[in-house]
Amino acid sequence: MPAGLFTAGAIAAMVATTLSTHNASSVITNPPPDKIVIEIATVNGSGCPAGTAAVAVSPDNTAFTVTYSDYLAQVGVGAKPTDFRKNCQLNLVVHVPQGFTYAIASADYRGYAHLESGAKGTQKASYYFQGSSVTTPSSHSFNGSYSDNWQATDRVDLASLVWAPCGELRNFNINTELRVNAGSSDPAKTTSFMTMDSTDGDINTIYHLAWKECPKK
Repeated sequence: MPAGLFTAGAIAAMVATTLSTHNASSVITNPPPDKIVIEIATVNGSGCPAGTAAVAVSPDNTAFTVTYSDYLAQVGVGAKPTDFRKNCQLNLVVHVPQGFTYAIASADYRGYAHLESGAKGTQKASYYFQGSSVTTPSSHSFNGSYSDNWQATDRVDLASLVWAPCGELRNFNINTELRVNAGSSDPAKTTSFMTMDSTDGDINTIYHLAWKECPKK
């Protein structure tokens, strides 16, 4: 997918209220007035073929949204042997207002799943800054029978926030994965699947931002 630039979006989400709790003197609850700009450097993976992933920044700078249009893992009738697992790695260049840094405070993942009785679906995610050994992993499981929209939310404690280095441009990496296991269901007669996509224009992943001012030089 060619590098793309997205500076506005329809999602206006507020940072989790836990960020304004005790010992948060360096964290600001109001984002900087200047706009954040996110550029997609690379996008790779079976869950996000070229042209099927997009990023939009909320007007108030508190969140950015990743939207997928072809992110589907499935097992059973009509599925290929490799379809049980799909993944996507986004490499983002995040331009933030001068004098500020940011961290990912929480993430909301959404999609739809149809899991036959005995089947299991798993959504995994991790994100990290380029050159950093610190990653933030998460995993959520869904058991069949299940046929409905799904949502999973990750929240990072204030003390555990991983901040982008001040004064440096470090790419931000997001790795996501969907996996469906037939389990005790019969894949010769049934199909189980899990999506994280935007076929109805309302399914996406939202990353909520925390902000703080960089030390004065």
